Amino acid sequence: MRKFLLAASVAMTSLMTVSMAQAADEVKVLLDWFVNPDHGPLIIAQEKGYFADAGLDVEIIAPADPSAPPKLVAAGQADLAVSYQPQLHLQVSEGLPLARVGTLVATPLSCLLVLKDGPIKTPADLKGKKIGYSVAGVEEALLGTVLNTHGVKLDDVELINVNFSLSPALMSGQVDAVIGAFRNFELNQMDIENEPGRCFYLEEEGVPAYDELIYVANAETMDKAMLAKFMKATELATQYIINNPKESWELFSGTSKELQNELNRRAWLDTIPRFALRPAAFDAGRYQAFQSFLMKSGLVKEEQPVSKLAVDVSAK
Repeated sequence: MRKFLLAASVAMTSLMTVSMAQAADEVKVLLDWFVNPDHGPLIIAQEKGYFADAGLDVEIIAPADPSAPPKLVAAGQADLAVSYQPQLHLQVSEGLPLARVGTLVATPLSCLLVLKDGPIKTPADLKGKKIGYSVAGVEEALLGTVLNTHGVKLDDVELINVNFSLSPALMSGQVDAVIGAFRNFELNQMDIENEPGRCFYLEEEGVPAYDELIYVANAETMDKAMLAKFMKATELATQYIINNPKESWELFSGTSKELQNELNRRAWLDTIPRFALRPAAFDAGRYQAFQSFLMKSGLVKEEQPVSKLAVDVSAK
């Protein structure tokens, strides 16, 4: 009996050790904003159990301050943050230990937005007009490039900070255009309110293509193996969304009553084609081209190696 009890005790201890070894890795992810269709793969990966299947215990947190997540990751207070490629270039140049480790939305969403039936037919018509913006720096560089393509200088327009109230400022006549509006949201919002808008797409107006939403991690402390599993789970979620747009919308919107409205439903359908099909992969040339654009604009003073900006965590 003693031998039996001893053997049972050893077996139980062994099982407990294995269980502890197989405990899920905890991952804290900070969003760039409140939960919305842009975050579809994250929410679907959580709801479908793809994170759990990968051995990950993922906590998704909406920030109180949208500018804080990358800084918190740099300070070691979270594992990942959803951020923006343009901001990454600036933050790395400022010395923050950040690197892109995955892509969420692989195309620009930002656009130069005007009233569809208004007097602005091309960006050339904006000379002498008022343009609203939310974030100084990058948005001014993007706007300046679009305007220059049409023979207008940034000094030829009046810039007004509308503090993220982009479409209301445009619809109320406070400004003649806004830069930084998201084509999958503001266009739908204006259409729903019977004030249709029109986007001038930055990547068609002289701005190099870039990844709108990316995952950034601490370049010095990141766990590549864990991040590779995370990206694989979001890849599975993206595949599910693309293959099952209606079912995935129902699953996504079912997580919160705030998501269950016409604006989010339309935005969901408009965002699906823009999700990164291979979240871990990145185009080094694209990052180099956008860095050159920022250097030409004077926003980045020193060139960084692409390897310092972006990492493929799935590479062996």
